[in-house]
Amino acid sequence: MPTFRENPYGAFNYIVVLGGSQGDGSEGSIIGGFSDVSGLGMEVSYSEYRNGNEKFNTVRKVPNTHKVDDITLKRGLVGSDDLFAWIKTVRDGTADPRQVTITLLDEARQPVATWSLRNAQPKKWTGPTLAAKGGGEVAMEELSLVHEGIEYR
Repeated sequence: MPTFRENPYGAFNYIVVLGGSQGDGSEGSIIGGFSDVSGLGMEVSYSEYRNGNEKFNTVRKVPNTHKVDDITLKRGLVGSDDLFAWIKTVRDGTADPRQVTITLLDEARQPVATWSLRNAQPKKWTGPTLAAKGGGEVAMEELSLVHEGIEYR
């Protein structure tokens, strides 16, 4: 799906699909858009190995397991309790892993890159910071997700 071009894509046009009862990602089926998505990342661990008869006096680096970073989603509080309900379900003892998909769109709102998170589950929900002194801030909520793997298309 990614297409090479001279100018990089903007990071401001994307869709997040939370799987489960959250909709299929088409416009109008997602309850509130996310203003920030962060944490897309992966790290491969390596083991060191060396034969006793190696020609060079250095160790080999052999890839083994990998780790994925937690994903953080932020959105303005829109009067929907869907994110809190998901973490409450997990807190109360019912595992609810979901396929979460993050799709980057180009200027014409066509998909150009997709990251799929396998077995994503909520780890932490943070409600808005409320302060009467400013008056100009948006009430934001934040959801951190753990997952078991990331695929890029």
